[in-house]
Amino acid sequence: MAETLGDVLVRLRRKRGWTQQQVADAYCNATGSVTKDAREVGRWERGTRIPVPFARCHLAAVFGVPVGLLDRAAAHSRSARDQAQEALPQRDSDALTLNPADMGAIHTALTGGLVRKPPRHVDPALIPYFQAQLLGHYEADMMLGPLSLLDTVEAQCRLIGNLIDQADGSTRRLLAEVGVSYATFAAWLHLDAGHPATALPWHDVAQEMAHRSHNHEAVACALVDRAMARTDQGSGAAVIDLCDAALMDDAHLSAEVLVFALQQKAHGASLIGSRKEVDELLDRASRAIGQVDAEIWGTACLRTPNYVEVQRATCYGRLGLAAEANELWEQIIPIAPSKSRRDTAVWSARQAVASAALRDPERAVDLARHAAKVALETGSARTIRELSSVATAMRPWQAERIGQDLAEVLAPIGRGAPHG
Repeated sequence: MAETLGDVLVRLRRKRGWTQQQVADAYCNATGSVTKDAREVGRWERGTRIPVPFARCHLAAVFGVPVGLLDRAAAHSRSARDQAQEALPQRDSDALTLNPADMGAIHTALTGGLVRKPPRHVDPALIPYFQAQLLGHYEADMMLGPLSLLDTVEAQCRLIGNLIDQADGSTRRLLAEVGVSYATFAAWLHLDAGHPATALPWHDVAQEMAHRSHNHEAVACALVDRAMARTDQGSGAAVIDLCDAALMDDAHLSAEVLVFALQQKAHGASLIGSRKEVDELLDRASRAIGQVDAEIWGTACLRTPNYVEVQRATCYGRLGLAAEANELWEQIIPIAPSKSRRDTAVWSARQAVASAALRDPERAVDLARHAAKVALETGSARTIRELSSVATAMRPWQAERIGQDLAEVLAPIGRGAPHG
């Protein structure tokens, strides 16, 4: 079976025991430039980008292989990408719209209730195609919010579910790994849109796909994603138990998944009021994050600047440590990239709560104003929920002019300052 270019590059790199950064360094030495880094090598390996002929010539020299090997693999990757594009279903809004009252039907449809096409060969080159699509969805989510992506992500997850049942053993398991990422992302989009009930079936789908993948990291990620949902429900014990299950074989987890599980367990610890455990878990995550050279599972630990400290600031806020949380937000928010504006809105609302606790209502309102603007533009229920907490924290000033200012800021999203 022909290999994609990404498969060939991964095989050649692992044969030499290199990291993606070492490949990038060798490439830059060969070309006399500094234009490539580990992230670009990761994009080549995942099939997000196909290196141009010039780049393939230098990669062939780096690995000591004929350039024809890479050219043939690149042609196969392009063919598979075109095939995948043709295989995507046409958008059908009636078929793709989830009915919150019919969660059982959602799960049945995704896990076996759909009418399946007769078995056919499923090209493994579809896997990097779906991976590349998902990376694009992550980027779009940061800018657009959940409502713009739900139908698309759900449709692709359905397609992957169909292909899993048609594929042979190894391809089936690899497709299931990709399916886990899509299902957990769909669950996240529902949570962010304020639909926790319709997120649950997607968590169930993710768990099933994870087990079908035979990949213990996929299972761990699915457990941590469920823990994330339980964090929103305020169940600290459940969060800790689920993360402990994910960490049972932590010596064999990648750095990315280890960081993901540790930071989520820290959130569980904050829910039960243990600052000591929060700091211990996040300190361990901070040490491990330097070993993450690529996001395979979409955990955002590389996409989010200051990822671990964002979690720490959030946990401190939950623990009532307003001064400590505010100090961290002051360092994190100003350097956040513009494409992370929705995350920045959430963080600003959290800092606003800390500012109110520190008796700085003017600063709290300024921060809430920024968050409210983004919430209106993106429809992020997560941001709106955080703004509701700002209104509660600002209750001591609700009869004063600054309290009225906050009410005006929040009025367009239906979250004015609470009364009484």
